Amino acid sequence: MKQFLKYTLATVVGIIITSVLMTLLFFGILGAVAGSAEKTTSLKPNSVYEIKLEGTLIDRSQDDDLSAALAGVLGQDEQQNIGLDDLLSNIKKAKNDPNILGIYLNGGSLEAGIASIKEMRDALVDFKKSGKFIVAYADNYSQRMYYLATVADRILLNPIGMLEFKGLSAQPTFFKGTLDKLGIEMQVVRVGTFKSAVEPFIDTKMSDANRLQVTEFMGSIWKNMLNEISAARHIPTDSLNSYADQMMMFQATEKALQYKMVDKLLYSQSVDSMLKTVAKKLPKGDELVYVTHQEMKNLPNNEKYDKNKVAVIYAVGEISDMGTEGIIEKDMVKTIDDVAKDSAVKAVVLRVNSPGGSAYSSEQIWHALALLKHKKPLIISMGDYAASGGYYISCIGDQILAQPTTITGSIGIFGIIPNIEGLNSKIGISHDVVNTNKMSDAITLNRKFTPAERDLMQNYVNRGYELFVQRCADGRKMTAEQIKNIAEGRVWTGQEAFRIGLVDKLGTLNDAIAIAAKQAKLKSYNVSEYPEKEDFTAKLMKSLGKDVEASFMKAQLGDEQYKLFKQVKDLGKTNGIQARMSYDLNIR
Repeated sequence: MKQFLKYTLATVVGIIITSVLMTLLFFGILGAVAGSAEKTTSLKPNSVYEIKLEGTLIDRSQDDDLSAALAGVLGQDEQQNIGLDDLLSNIKKAKNDPNILGIYLNGGSLEAGIASIKEMRDALVDFKKSGKFIVAYADNYSQRMYYLATVADRILLNPIGMLEFKGLSAQPTFFKGTLDKLGIEMQVVRVGTFKSAVEPFIDTKMSDANRLQVTEFMGSIWKNMLNEISAARHIPTDSLNSYADQMMMFQATEKALQYKMVDKLLYSQSVDSMLKTVAKKLPKGDELVYVTHQEMKNLPNNEKYDKNKVAVIYAVGEISDMGTEGIIEKDMVKTIDDVAKDSAVKAVVLRVNSPGGSAYSSEQIWHALALLKHKKPLIISMGDYAASGGYYISCIGDQILAQPTTITGSIGIFGIIPNIEGLNSKIGISHDVVNTNKMSDAITLNRKFTPAERDLMQNYVNRGYELFVQRCADGRKMTAEQIKNIAEGRVWTGQEAFRIGLVDKLGTLNDAIAIAAKQAKLKSYNVSEYPEKEDFTAKLMKSLGKDVEASFMKAQLGDEQYKLFKQVKDLGKTNGIQARMSYDLNIR
């Protein structure tokens, strides 16, 4: 009895302590968010919009991000997310506001997809049409940030800093060796010679077909980057390739200056003086006023109300029929249906940034978009990825726009079922079975496929592939055979996709919005984004149910390591046939 009371008391005390800690954590998060609240911004003359190139660039901002708040409460560095939507809006505001003299790109370590960087770079090119300046400074430039910085009038580098410039490298991760050690065999059925998403689980290196496609699309991306850098810096592409072969980040910074890759070497304390020199409109003796990204976000929107709307629906992440992250089928279908019913919405842009996912869910989203298309113009804007399932939901569009460096195509599907018979044997588990019919225990995890079962799976996948091909053929006004000639799971860049007819134009999200408005014959309109962003309280309450583990893991691991962790964890959740591209190309 004494032991029972002791353990009971310990349990009660543990529950009380846990409850107190959770309460403190809850109010700590609320305090962190409340403390970060900003007031409406009022710009002063001689203002400079300062964009800090750090953190992670995502397609759409997440207001009051839970992961950032958790990181602050846990005493860790905040994993800052910056929304491309906010950046594009802020750059447009800066272009049109007479108080803004120019833009200062500060730093060079923002993590971002190459197509997203191109989108931002295009917006900065448009900004320069106003006659205002852009100056970039960094202690160290990552290669992608140097590509972005070349849009600037002046590129400044710390005298003992680094400029990464070495070309691109793709390093996919393979799990077969680990699976072999565990006694797990991944049984794969697929359609598409180039469908490489399954390779990490069945091989230890890239297949010849995959190596060919990766080589070609990496070459296309690098060529586009070089051409834009060459045009901006007036350096021949042959010379740029020569500099890349020298691994510029480990060369003396004087070489970057000598090669005209940067304009000046100076310390951060001297940047203000340089900006004053470039800002020709600044009266003598006046000081520059630096405006943060958040302050620009809080600048009042002076757009006049218009009853006509162009809707931008964001489809970002992996496509799934479950979970809380990415493109969740039922949520996306509801959003599409709601937009279709909204009489104020005259045209729709679907912004796709997805490597694909569930083939079943992709079909459901496609069907919802087909119904919407009967009522209003539908334009597709592709981000970093619109591949496999991402292309499936895109092919229905009246027009498809992509960046030259967008990763798209990958028209192919696969099914993957683990066989854990070897693992069972290692840990001493055995099974017996009683069936009422010959296929009652078909597609079990505890043994290999029989030939009959593999045939069933292959036929199932083949039917899914034929439907995928037909959807693409109908959408692109091509024959099924024409699609098959460029399908087989092959990945293309936006530039190549435009050449072979999978994409109609190369352009930005703003270009897609303009085309949608033109097709709807709108002379004036407002842009509305969907789905509506969740406020912090709603996000927190949902997280207490399902997302709290993910939020803690992101805060602890950071984005890159969390991505690998989630990739392994989600292996057991891959239901049905999949229309997705390689899990992680890891392009560097």
